[in-house]
Amino acid sequence: MRGRAAPAAMALFALVGCATGPSLENQGEVTAPPGDSRHLTVGSAGFTESDLLAQMYALLLEQAGYGTKILSVTNREIYEPALESGQIDVVPEYAATFADWLNAKANGPEAPTVGSPDLAATMTALRGLATPRGLTVLDPGRAVDQNAFAVTAAYAEEHGLRTLSDLGAAKLPVRLAAGDECVQRPYCAPGLRETYGIDITGVDPKGVGTTQAKQAVQSGQDQMVLTTTTDATIDDFGLVLLADDKHLQNADYIVPVVNRSRAGSEGVTNALGRLNEVLTTADLALMNERVDNWRRLPEDVARTYLQEKKLIPG
Repeated sequence: MRGRAAPAAMALFALVGCATGPSLENQGEVTAPPGDSRHLTVGSAGFTESDLLAQMYALLLEQAGYGTKILSVTNREIYEPALESGQIDVVPEYAATFADWLNAKANGPEAPTVGSPDLAATMTALRGLATPRGLTVLDPGRAVDQNAFAVTAAYAEEHGLRTLSDLGAAKLPVRLAAGDECVQRPYCAPGLRETYGIDITGVDPKGVGTTQAKQAVQSGQDQMVLTTTTDATIDDFGLVLLADDKHLQNADYIVPVVNRSRAGSEGVTNALGRLNEVLTTADLALMNERVDNWRRLPEDVARTYLQEKKLIPG
């Protein structure tokens, strides 16, 4: 049976102090056969979406005959080495973000990014970085959690906006509610100007998808907010997403990453791959909403979804 998530604070210290696997920092070609431990630890990064994915992974693995427990570790700097060492066996990750994180770890923080809007290129780069560390990146499905931009439904209707290209063509001055880093990040203000011709007059540093940022757009203080494609609350603020029709954002498709020596088997791959057949971005947004707005438990939401999709018994 699956255990409850371990207390995050204790887990962080335990993972650092008790990792027993070999250092993979400089390991070359991996030649050992993939492992098939029957008792697996599924990691969660501690936010709603990661909790949901971890619960679904655990349920699917249980259905395939594995014993599982879930461990919540909110810091990638801790859980990624734990994944390498075998303290964690499986985690849900985001392809482009994880590729860039591993690239910076291997080649330094100033290394050119390897994540891109091209999913195939991103996956090639990610697997090239993960394999020497004893990690296997399974196939992505259809669900993607990318940066996204939203305006009020009234503003979109008034100006005939459906896409970011529409906003650029409208030549409207736009104050953007986002994080501080938006001023410099190529996917944010600079990219909106260069790729779409949007007149970004300023960045209001209220964070990515925060309540304060959405309220600023809702009130008209700002015209657009940086959020994500699986944001469960934009409807609550009367907001709509504008399509990224020129693919400015990186391919942050959801991918399971496993420790090859413990969970690299065909059994694990097949069990987790079943989720790719059904899970969409819209499904994930709806599940996020049920947890964040309806106050349902991630395990209950995950179980209900998998039962509805007939991936586990009802």
